Amino acid sequence: MGAHQLLRDIAAGQDGMVTLTQALRAGLSRDQVRQLCRSGRWQRLLRGCYIPDAEPSESTLRRARVRAAVVGLGPGAFAVLDTALDLHGIAGLRRSPQVHISVPVDGPRPQRALAPWLVVHQVTVGPGDVTEIAGIRTTTSLRTVSDVILRVDRYPAVSVLDSALNQGRITPAQLAVIPSLIRGRRGAVGARSWLAEADGRAQSPLETRTRLRCVDGRVPPDALQLEVRDDDGYLLGIGDLGWRAPRVIAEADGRDAHGTLEAAFADRRRQNRLVNAGWTILRFTWQDTLHPTYIPHTVREATAAARSQVR
Repeated sequence: MGAHQLLRDIAAGQDGMVTLTQALRAGLSRDQVRQLCRSGRWQRLLRGCYIPDAEPSESTLRRARVRAAVVGLGPGAFAVLDTALDLHGIAGLRRSPQVHISVPVDGPRPQRALAPWLVVHQVTVGPGDVTEIAGIRTTTSLRTVSDVILRVDRYPAVSVLDSALNQGRITPAQLAVIPSLIRGRRGAVGARSWLAEADGRAQSPLETRTRLRCVDGRVPPDALQLEVRDDDGYLLGIGDLGWRAPRVIAEADGRDAHGTLEAAFADRRRQNRLVNAGWTILRFTWQDTLHPTYIPHTVREATAAARSQVR
């Protein structure tokens, strides 16, 4: 096997990244590595870390940068904040091009920018606060969520908490100890109030944002993931948010879950079943959540119309 193929195989198991040491062991010289970078066949991430691919995908580039940062900053480095959240697969924040890495607090911090996409922190962690995911050291899901909600506003904070609960990254029991973990830290007062709004039944940040708009507009749903069945017990569909008395359901239509033709066809069939059973179906998008009054106003009108028909 040639050196280039060997390094591509190594990169495939390391999020698309190889180190200079691995390149030298495979038989390349330092001059050859420099030439590969100058020609554009390789990309240099940090000192001693490369992507042996001229056009990596966005996801490969991001993961390779994370691994390169942890490797390049030394054995005590670990991912934190947004980057740790991404490693754990917890949704709720808009993806940032920046990679957040912490180095030990008792060691030196880099005095110059190592890369425009890299943000270096010195985070104090306790025993059990750091774990490993696919060979990358990172704060645990509980520590990560606790850190993130201190730094963001209410909507993204509750979205992060909902996602972590929904995916089982944290448990309700762990949610209950977060106040003690953040006590005395900047942002803790606001974060404590957001903890009470967390609900693991929300299956996407869009569902969370839709729910919060309804809460703020004084038309909170009385059910999440509402199962609607016919008289024989057959499941007609599950609504994201529901108002049972007026028989109104709100669906949060995100691109990931509803963006394919198959999903669109399934949504229409399900909606037809629910409408025929007497339910009003409302559909909201991310854009709708950017307007504070639109969603609650639409829900209020739908519930009023449904009640007037009952009379």
